[in-house]
Amino acid sequence: MKTYIEERTVALGEYIADSKCTVREAAKKFGISKSTVHKDVTQRLKRINPALAAEVGSVLLENKNERHIRGGNATKEKYKTIKINKTA
Repeated sequence: MKTYIEERTVALGEYIADSKCTVREAAKKFGISKSTVHKDVTQRLKRINPALAAEVGSVLLENKNERHIRGGNATKEKYKTIKINKTA
């Protein structure tokens, strides 16, 4: 019988692999902390389902490599909104 944590870990892994979402998005969807998501998919998932862990690991690596781009776009939108509000 699987425990709640093992079921959650597999569900998180499948969700991240299917949706290619970030740890933050997965945490929000499942209502748990980013730390818990990260521990589940990087440590626990390796023991439970190594194949899924490898797939999730590649998604996390891709997200890590793109995070500077996301941050830049978020900053760009922030200042675009500020500029629009000042002129209005």
